[in-house]
Amino acid sequence: MASSTVQQESDVSTQQCPECGGDLVQDAHETHCGACGLVVEDDPVDHGPEWRSFDREGRKRTGAPRTVTLHDRGLSTDIGTGGADVSSRKQRRLSRQRRLHSRAKFESKRERNLSHGLGDIRRLVGALDQSDAVQQQASTLFKQAQDANLLIGRSIESGAAAAVYAAGRCHIVIRMADVVDVARCYACDAWGTYRTFQRELEIPIPVQLPVDWVPTVISELPLTVSPALRQDATQLAATATDSAVLNGNPIGIAAGAVYLAGTDADLRLTQETISEAVDISPVTVRAWYQRLAELADE
Repeated sequence: MASSTVQQESDVSTQQCPECGGDLVQDAHETHCGACGLVVEDDPVDHGPEWRSFDREGRKRTGAPRTVTLHDRGLSTDIGTGGADVSSRKQRRLSRQRRLHSRAKFESKRERNLSHGLGDIRRLVGALDQSDAVQQQASTLFKQAQDANLLIGRSIESGAAAAVYAAGRCHIVIRMADVVDVARCYACDAWGTYRTFQRELEIPIPVQLPVDWVPTVISELPLTVSPALRQDATQLAATATDSAVLNGNPIGIAAGAVYLAGTDADLRLTQETISEAVDISPVTVRAWYQRLAELADE
C-alpha cells in the first residue's frame, strides 16, 4: 500500500494543466491532467539502453554495428548451436538449418566471391597483425575492384593480397614479400593485381622513405640497439632522403644507415646480420653503406 502511494506521488508532476490548472499525471504511455483528463503528451521516447535480454548478466545490445568487412555489412542472421542442454534431435535440426542458411544467404556468385575475398582479407590482416583500419580499407578496396570488374581473370586470393598491401601502404610501411608469405597466391599474381588496382582505382599511396624503414630494420635485429644509435641512423636516413644523389630502395638505404651508425658506435653489427633481418642481400647493404659513408664525408 505504501509503495503504491509513493508510485502515485512520483507519477504526479509538478507541472500544471494548461486548461484547468490541475496536476498532470504521467504513466507509461501518456501525460494527462488528473482533473479534466486533457492529454498533454503521448508516446514518450525511451532513452534507456536497447537491451535484448533482461538478464543482468547476459544483457546484449540489439546487434553489432554495420561493417564493410562483411559481404552483407553484418546484417545477416547466424543460427547458433543451441547450447549443450539441447537434445540430439534438435542439434541435427539446427545443423541442417545452418547448412541450408549458408547456401541461401548468397544471392549470386558475385556475392559469394565477395564473401570469400573479405574472409581472406580478415585472415591476412590477422596473420600480419595489422590494425582494424587496414582491414576496413582493404575490404573497401576489394569491393571497389569487384564493382569495377577488375577481378575478372584473376584469383580472389591475389585480389585480397593486393588490397591488404595497398591498404597497408596507406597506413604503415609494409612489404609485399611479407604479404605473400601468408597469402595463398604467387608473388607475380599479387604484384600484377596490385598494379591494376593502383592504376584503375587511383589509390593515393604515399611514397616510402628510408626514414620510415629505420625503426623496422632496428626492430628486426637480434640484438638491442641504443637510442643514440637509433637517432644517428634516423639522421643518416633523413640526410639520404633530402639528398638528390641517393635515390633507390628505401629498405636498402635504411639498412645501410643502421650499419653505418653501428660502425660509428663500435657496435659489432655485421652486414650479413642486417641483411638476414630485413631479407635483403649483403651486397645491397654494403653498396648503400658505402654511398652513405661518401655522402657523410662530403
